[in-house]
Amino acid sequence: MPQFTELQASQNFLTSTAVISRLLDAAPIGKEDTVVEIGAGKGHITRALAQRCAKVLAWELDEALAARLVGNLPPNVRLFHGDFLAAPLPRGAYRVFANIPFCRTTAIVRRLTQCLNPPQSIHIVVEKGAALRFCGLPRESVSSLLLHPWFDVRIARSLRREDFHPAPRVDCALLELIKRPQPDLPRGLQGKWERFLRQDRLPLTPKQVRMALRSASLPPISPDGKMLYVQWLCLFRCWLSLTGGRK
Repeated sequence: MPQFTELQASQNFLTSTAVISRLLDAAPIGKEDTVVEIGAGKGHITRALAQRCAKVLAWELDEALAARLVGNLPPNVRLFHGDFLAAPLPRGAYRVFANIPFCRTTAIVRRLTQCLNPPQSIHIVVEKGAALRFCGLPRESVSSLLLHPWFDVRIARSLRREDFHPAPRVDCALLELIKRPQPDLPRGLQGKWERFLRQDRLPLTPKQVRMALRSASLPPISPDGKMLYVQWLCLFRCWLSLTGGRK
């Protein structure tokens, strides 16, 4: 099955108890929590999670890896063999902690953050370049702006290449996304927010832009075109009030 070969090749395992413990210490996982793990791999993180939470829902796509885990996990772990991207998510409150396949980072983040019941927190090991992009560093991008209204995003921990087996060719980090208790936009506006961000140019006249930013006591757009998240949010609200979100 070529799909499994591709995904396994992109997986760099974390096996050190000390490294895994350091990463878990950065996540707000409690004894009553349900935690979803994407890519159980060899089970090192799975077993560590099981010691810290009430229930682990672990997904593993690779048939051989999943078979090795059957019967070798704590009783509070439920193992699923299949593609997480096609899997149903928990209906109640849950958190996510995972060392994910790097080749599926964007799809996994999108699945978790744009579903009907997003997790309370997401902690995933990703390539550092991807982590910076989701954080909006060195400047905001569509990837970061799609997250900001609903999640606080930061790099929680950096990792060394030698922390992995096999060692990846790139630097990696633990990306943290915490669901905002009071989002900046209703979840029902996700589609319009993304449509606004993906337009070739701002769908407002220069005068409308100046007036909207001035009325919100925000600085004008810098000459290099670099915009802050709060400026994007202000202009989206202006566009929404003028057009209702229509193109």
